[in-house]
Amino acid sequence: MFRFALRVLLAASLALTGCQQSEQTSEKPAYPSGPVTMTAGANPGSGFDITIRAVVEALQREQLVDVPLPVENRPGNSGADFLAKMVEQYQGKDNEVSVTSLSMMMNELLGKSTYGYDDVTMIARLITEYYVVVTRHDSPYDNLGDVMSAIKSDAKRVVVGAANDDQAPFDLLVASAGGDPSTINYVPFEGGGDQISALEKGDISVAIGGVSEFVDLLKAGTLQALGVLSEERLPELDVPTASEQGFDVTLSNWRGLYGPPEMPQVAVEFWQNALGKMVESPTWQQIAKDRHFTTTFMIGGEFQTFLAETQADVKQALAL
Repeated sequence: MFRFALRVLLAASLALTGCQQSEQTSEKPAYPSGPVTMTAGANPGSGFDITIRAVVEALQREQLVDVPLPVENRPGNSGADFLAKMVEQYQGKDNEVSVTSLSMMMNELLGKSTYGYDDVTMIARLITEYYVVVTRHDSPYDNLGDVMSAIKSDAKRVVVGAANDDQAPFDLLVASAGGDPSTINYVPFEGGGDQISALEKGDISVAIGGVSEFVDLLKAGTLQALGVLSEERLPELDVPTASEQGFDVTLSNWRGLYGPPEMPQVAVEFWQNALGKMVESPTWQQIAKDRHFTTTFMIGGEFQTFLAETQADVKQALAL
């Protein structure tokens, strides 16, 4: 009788343990089960590169993702080349995430890309960042007025370094000054790292890009900022706005993350949840402060509405 009772007790104990193990197993997320490649579709030092590395740093430091997140740079046409690869080669994959921005819309509307935001899985909007015009310290230009006057006098003499999508805000500045945007002598670059090198070599006169791409050298005094396209001066970066200098131009860029078309919903929800926690974390808030990112987190329907409205606004602006 004692042996029978002991066997019953052991069987019950094993059954209970099995249930607990099953529950624990079911609680462990099935995704991600391996490395997820985080791609910047531009060169090191670009806004894409800075953003994706900031995301990886925050996710890992805050222990929000426990699998490797290797960062890859796949430059080409301000993200258009990797966007095509995402659409054509990674459909349905769950281990590819990339960063994008206003450039995705600009490239499609200008005919530089076959694809747009509705061809992939848009995961989340993360930040807003303002444009800034910079130059060397030995430059003959001390402000935006000097640059605009030089362009109106002899446009070929002023070489402007800008990524394809960053040319639009500079066009607006020239138009606001009464100049002809079609005369601007642009040299296209994949981002801030390349622009900084070209400035140092004297290959370009000025550059325009996101504040985060130049902020370290601006604070160090290596470069000087001629004007920022924000409504007000940015904290800890005492740079006059374009409006202060008589140019009625304010413009910002958004950046966010996307995955392949038909990315599994479990993956989309995982990233949206992880990123939502990330933007509230101390690590991200410090990065955002240092880089002058304005966190504008959006997912779901709100993000889709933002994308549709922004695409319409850009289309209208390009038609002017």
